[in-house]
Amino acid sequence: MVKAAYSRGKAPGTPSACILVVGGGYVGMYTALRLQRKLKTQLRSGAAEIIVVTPEPYMTYQPFLPEAAAGSISPRHVVVPLRRVLEHCSIVIGEVESVDHAKRTATVATLATEDEGAGPVEITYDELVLAPGAVSRTLPVPGLADHGIGFKAVEEAIGLRNHVIEQMDIASSTRDPAIRDAALTFVFVGGGYAGVEALGELEDMARYAARYYHNIKAEDLKWILVEATERILPEVGEELGRYAIRELRGRNIDVRLGTRLESCEDRVAVLSDGSRFPTRTVVWTAGVKPAPVLAATGLPLNSHGRLRCTAMLTVDGVEHAWAAGDAAAVPDLTASEEGAVCAPNAQHALRQAKVLAENIAASLDGRALEDYRHKYVGSVASLGLHKGVAHVYGRKLKGYPAWFMHRAYHLSRMPTFNRKCRVLAEWMLAGLFKREIVSLGSLEHPRAEFEQAVGRERPKEGY
Repeated sequence: MVKAAYSRGKAPGTPSACILVVGGGYVGMYTALRLQRKLKTQLRSGAAEIIVVTPEPYMTYQPFLPEAAAGSISPRHVVVPLRRVLEHCSIVIGEVESVDHAKRTATVATLATEDEGAGPVEITYDELVLAPGAVSRTLPVPGLADHGIGFKAVEEAIGLRNHVIEQMDIASSTRDPAIRDAALTFVFVGGGYAGVEALGELEDMARYAARYYHNIKAEDLKWILVEATERILPEVGEELGRYAIRELRGRNIDVRLGTRLESCEDRVAVLSDGSRFPTRTVVWTAGVKPAPVLAATGLPLNSHGRLRCTAMLTVDGVEHAWAAGDAAAVPDLTASEEGAVCAPNAQHALRQAKVLAENIAASLDGRALEDYRHKYVGSVASLGLHKGVAHVYGRKLKGYPAWFMHRAYHLSRMPTFNRKCRVLAEWMLAGLFKREIVSLGSLEHPRAEFEQAVGRERPKEGY
């Protein structure tokens, strides 16, 4: 193991403060951004340092992933480059393997770790911010690891778009009815935001693309939504959830409530109600779980694997350790029931990041900390182009008004003015021109053509 080349520089007569931020998502980026502004003088003088450790050099605005998958937004516009936004922070591309908070050190595997052969890097810090977010929660479903497709990263959104169009190409060219039927059957598991919005946007895109295939009609495509509970989109309320089901079923989408995916071996989706669907597409969006790194920190966790935190966003009973977002179980001071914690969603994460940065700055200055208190104002969800549901400030919206509210809300929350303008410009252009229906599946195997040219076997499709 080697010591990191990140030093906590000291201004003459001034103690240094190194703040290590684990994660570059909502909480990580916004906390570092606000600290960058609050500690501008200290950062310039070397009296403070902010280190952000993240697996990717960008923050993904996940609510726009369904639109990126459908081609309404360019994938590069739903990500925010951290080096541009956090210009006064040190960005380390890597993953934290463990944390020894008693010694104030974190062990980090960087992109160069394997090439250097010297083992992980050890970074020393004074204040620790844990915001690694969450990862997909999977179940031991036979065949899921081999054939399942996730929908949490921009790469997965791009891959899923390419995959759907490729399946339509396969169906258009095959003479085998069984292959055609499997190619045109799309199974989505999970009735939350990710599953419903991804299905709605992709069904819209595929229905539009079908007009350019001489032997495929929109009615030939089979879309199936599998949800283990008796409702979808629970965040928008029961009434709007029922409306969403009616809307989806009205588009010939098969919504299966109270149903689980039992197996998808041999490219056959077997459901708990006994149904069997030959399919080449199983999209898994059945929830998330806290990042595994939390278990390697030695810090207190709750029964769900999230860090036990106080309302001031400190780790409960631990000094100089902070957390927020999906990784943190933060008490919900606005809830009526005792012991309630804030839901792991973007709305809380964005607001917690602001309070977190303010509290860290206050702690460094010896000032009092403030509690995080935010009443949940509502939810918005898209069901495809010009269709949606919204429950905001007690008002319930359906159809086009809800879809417009969905876009307006998320555009306002999109980081940086640059990205807001780019997304808005793409929406305006999409209203003037036709959709793009091109599959760039070769992006996933950029060396495939060259390897084939030198005599190697072409890589097979992973799904």
